[in-house]
Amino acid sequence: MDMTLRDFQTALASSSPTPGGGTAAAVALGQAASLTVMVCDLTLGNEKWSEGWTVAEAAQFLAIPLLNRAGELAQADSDAFDGVMDSFKLAKSTDAEKAERRQAIHQATFIAAEIPYETARMALELMKHLPELAKRGNANAVSDVGVAGLLASAAAKGAVFNVEINLASLPDAMGADLRTKLLNLKNEVKVTSREIMQAVRDRLEE
Repeated sequence: MDMTLRDFQTALASSSPTPGGGTAAAVALGQAASLTVMVCDLTLGNEKWSEGWTVAEAAQFLAIPLLNRAGELAQADSDAFDGVMDSFKLAKSTDAEKAERRQAIHQATFIAAEIPYETARMALELMKHLPELAKRGNANAVSDVGVAGLLASAAAKGAVFNVEINLASLPDAMGADLRTKLLNLKNEVKVTSREIMQAVRDRLEE
């Protein structure tokens, strides 16, 4: 979070495995939250958009903490993948070492799946506020709601990819609950993303 934007882009573009897509997804979530806060600020206190005050207050209540949490998730995602890489470097000379290494890899991989799942879950929670914000918030900023929706959707879908790739390398019995929750989340993200875009388009055409 202390990097310049240029430095972050350079780090993403490098051949180093971290930061990667999971970190980028979390950063996108932070950008979506920032835009949401902006639209709420442009709505609250303006009598012309008083019908949207309640919606804006609810959206802002969720979005403001996300400004910080998204950054934490971005860092945690990189750290988790580094943990997976470190576990692969463990000794494997004896059967005991091999078993210990395998367990460490599985545990680190599970953590690397949990973190982007939270990114996706938080992105969905933010997305749920955006259709009504598009309908009732400051009409002059409805395009910003649309961009927030696109970024939140990208954050959710991108994070899901990272959950899936990590779960795929785990035994079926490990992460079974997460697999079920992920399926439900994916369906909700798809539906909510469409609702946001439709609400934005409808408001733009008024």
